[in-house]
Amino acid sequence: MSFLILTLLLLSNTFSCNSSKLKTPPSPLSDPTALLAFKSKADLNNHLNFTTKTPFCNWQGVQCNNQSKVLRLVLRSIDLGGVFASHTLSRLDQLRVLSLQNNSLTGTIPNLSGLVNLKTLFLDNNHFTGSLPLSIFSLHRLRTLDFSHNNLSGTIPIAFTKLDRLYYLRLSFNAFTGAIPPFNQSSLKTFDVSGNNLSGAVPLTSTLSRFQPSSFASNPNLCGEIVRIECRPTAPFFAPSSPPTVGLGQSAQVHGLIRQPYEKKRDRKAVIIGFSTGIFFLIGSLVCFAAVIKKQRKKKGKGSSGSSVMASDAAATAEAAVVMQMEQERELEEKVKRAQVAKSGSLIFCAGESQVYTLDQLMKGSAELLGRGCLGTTYKAVLDNRLIVTVKRLDCGKMGGHVTKEVFERHMESVGGLRHPNLVPLRAFFQANQERLIIYDYQPNGSLLSLVHGSRSSRARPLHWTSCLKIAEDVAQGLSYIHQAWRLVHGNLKSSNVLLGPDFEACITDYCLSLLSNVSTFDEVGDSAPYRAPETRNPNHQPTPKSDVYAYGILLLELLTGKYASELPFMVPGDMSRWVRSIRDDNGSEDNRMDMLLQVATTCSLISPEQRPTMWQVLKMLQEIKEIVLLEDSELDLRSSNVVS
Repeated sequence: MSFLILTLLLLSNTFSCNSSKLKTPPSPLSDPTALLAFKSKADLNNHLNFTTKTPFCNWQGVQCNNQSKVLRLVLRSIDLGGVFASHTLSRLDQLRVLSLQNNSLTGTIPNLSGLVNLKTLFLDNNHFTGSLPLSIFSLHRLRTLDFSHNNLSGTIPIAFTKLDRLYYLRLSFNAFTGAIPPFNQSSLKTFDVSGNNLSGAVPLTSTLSRFQPSSFASNPNLCGEIVRIECRPTAPFFAPSSPPTVGLGQSAQVHGLIRQPYEKKRDRKAVIIGFSTGIFFLIGSLVCFAAVIKKQRKKKGKGSSGSSVMASDAAATAEAAVVMQMEQERELEEKVKRAQVAKSGSLIFCAGESQVYTLDQLMKGSAELLGRGCLGTTYKAVLDNRLIVTVKRLDCGKMGGHVTKEVFERHMESVGGLRHPNLVPLRAFFQANQERLIIYDYQPNGSLLSLVHGSRSSRARPLHWTSCLKIAEDVAQGLSYIHQAWRLVHGNLKSSNVLLGPDFEACITDYCLSLLSNVSTFDEVGDSAPYRAPETRNPNHQPTPKSDVYAYGILLLELLTGKYASELPFMVPGDMSRWVRSIRDDNGSEDNRMDMLLQVATTCSLISPEQRPTMWQVLKMLQEIKEIVLLEDSELDLRSSNVVS
């Protein structure tokens, strides 16, 4: 170590003399000097193998160009323990890539303005403190920046928005505060500021709108449409809103869907006004009574001690009556409040999420009917903050008698804890007396039912087999998660309960609600009956994971054929394959791929539940099909390239 330091000092002195006396550009020794200077401060554990016995371009993590200038320095995960000193690596003026990630470097990030050609900078997973160096914003070639998992603080500089080549930016899990700048670079593809103390509305730019709420998560004070959290006004807003009108065939109001629990407020006000009037009347009477006594005292003088005691007792009694009356009024008001809260209920948000909106806001939002099902009616609700949610109003008449308030709340909290990319998130629920609502994220691209069957005015063609495979895998992922991770059951899988998300990913909805209903409910609704496994057609038989598998098989047949589930014939596998081929227009090379999917569908829809696979096994089958297809395609590409050559 002492030899290296001595060498460093000699090289530094040589460099200083040359630069001060000759005023010429840095000598070729400047790059190794910079590397040794960096090692002397950052590698206190002596893990770097920088030795003058070998050319510096062969040193650990170093890559040079033909002119022996350092282009890349990658020193990740080697337990560097020290500081990133100033005037060390910043001398590497040809450096394109610098990676010091996953070490134990401390202190502040130095001035990096000398790295004029830098494109990629990874400093994540260290112990850097302080604010971001403003020098990085002079590096206009920067594309990739990762400062995540450090102890950096301060605000996120708005100068980031001037880096017009920025492709990748991670600032997550630091201690940044303040607002998020309005990033709007079309080049930005990766962005993460989660795990900080940022606040305010997330700017609604076209670039930031592309990123999921997870990119902004764990910032308790962020709000806005992108993160689906209402921004509360800084001052109260008292402007009255005009009552909305409702017409047939037009948007209804969500508060029209709920038996209005707030009408009792008038009764409460009337009770309070009545009691207040009584109190004022009693106080007035006591004032008059006291005036009469005082007048009598003036006429009679001091009077007897007995009459004085009587007057005192009367005044005390009157005062006690006033106090008692006020206590009774307060007690009654509290009772009215408690009864009102118990009757109106409140929205309960799931999975520890913050309250994005109130029941009152939900009730005032306009609603559009989306459909009616075996468990209730579903609406699209647009809130006053432009947030769109899906509200499902459960039909309490179709619920089992065992579903008490406590049972419902316990079950919804369990279901609300499910989070998976192929499940529509259940955000909140509400119950009061005979009203029960469930609130989901709104999915903008409709249902699988609409995708497969098209509109009533057009005859839809079966989906291409690659689309079938993608949707089949998405649904299998969601169902497998429900079965394996949580040991729950969907119980009502069908094409109308598979929605298409923003990127047209398949997302399951209405999951795990069958336990809240009478099983016979599903027999009454035609679109659910074809998906029901034979063993669950017994009114006393609850849905099971294997009955979900059966419904999945019918759903996959619906995908492959473009036929409604009620139109699917019962056939032996060979006949089914010929029938499916007859109604599809695939070319011959794709018949084999379609047959593989068809085999999965028929295996899932076997009569005996014991013969059906689990959803985990189904998922493995689909992944094997993908691997086979990729292998076939790669071999085909190879043969084509050989023919061309």
